[in-house]
Amino acid sequence: MINEQRLLDTFLKLVQIDSPSREEAAIAQELEARLQALGLTVERDGLNNVIASLPGQGTPLLLAAHMDTVMPGRGIKPVVKDGVVYSDGTTILGSDDKSGIAVILEVLQTIQERQLPHPPLEVVITVQEEIGLIGAKSLDLSRLSAREGISLDCGGPVGTIVVSAPSQNSLNVVVHGKAAHAGANPELGIDAILVTAQALVNMPLGRVDDETTANFGLIKGGTARNIVPDRVELIGEARSHHPAKLQAQTERMVEAFQSAARNAGATVDVDLSRSYDGYRLTEGDGLVRRLMAACTAVGVQPMLKATGGGSDANIFNAQGMKVVNISPGMTGAHTMDEHIAVADMIACARIVLGFFQGSHP
Repeated sequence: MINEQRLLDTFLKLVQIDSPSREEAAIAQELEARLQALGLTVERDGLNNVIASLPGQGTPLLLAAHMDTVMPGRGIKPVVKDGVVYSDGTTILGSDDKSGIAVILEVLQTIQERQLPHPPLEVVITVQEEIGLIGAKSLDLSRLSAREGISLDCGGPVGTIVVSAPSQNSLNVVVHGKAAHAGANPELGIDAILVTAQALVNMPLGRVDDETTANFGLIKGGTARNIVPDRVELIGEARSHHPAKLQAQTERMVEAFQSAARNAGATVDVDLSRSYDGYRLTEGDGLVRRLMAACTAVGVQPMLKATGGGSDANIFNAQGMKVVNISPGMTGAHTMDEHIAVADMIACARIVLGFFQGSHP
């Protein structure tokens, strides 16, 4: 029932439209046109999020994906070899998340051309997911009727169903030391880089436990090799599936900076913010049961998974919806080794189609 060549052609077309985060206008225009051609009512908001709907019978359901990609993601040249799509090795491929979009478009096309019964469908394809879920955060989700749905935005084997994702806190830190000439009178300075180093070695980072991670990914400091550095800026994060663990980890990170600064006579500013809230569903949720059944019906083993990453699904769930991520089969996302098997996208499309058919009364 799924048109395999059409699905592949759609995917190849989409990945060749440049869409780094904040540069999604061209892909948004393409998606708007394609969805309108399929008979959906479509609009774009001020950020270029694409929101579309297709009337049906029964309880509304959501299909979600995002259209932006990470870098290097300009001038992508897909290569199909032995049933697998790669980039030419100079860029990412962009299967994250254009494979999800291609699956959504193929499912909608199949429903329309086969005149298959279906529930009311709402499609949301967001921008700027890769840089902080910005598109999803900007959406007025009260405009959606659907309270359940699926987002096609995770890696792993087809059949993967993400039922749990962490909350994340962001930390923007500035350590203030005191400048001095590094050769003439270094003892008059307070080395902000040294304070930062002492703080970092005194806090747990990386894999803290099976539910919690922490990282500082950006560090900037100093002005010249012969000046004691008086300022260091850091951007980091803490994530956990357990709220109390996230709170404790964040407090340890802040205290490490404050203690190192006190000991050296420096000062520190810490700006804390909640990037997104976690969610947890179980096999007992009807949404999950129906997805598992849809997998089994097409011969795919369903696999329930907890992830360490955040996605638009976090934002949907935080607003009272039940949305899980499933995998279109993408592998190596965010790397130049990224690839995806055509057969996996086809299997995912069959799962999604079966999910909607099974959700129809």
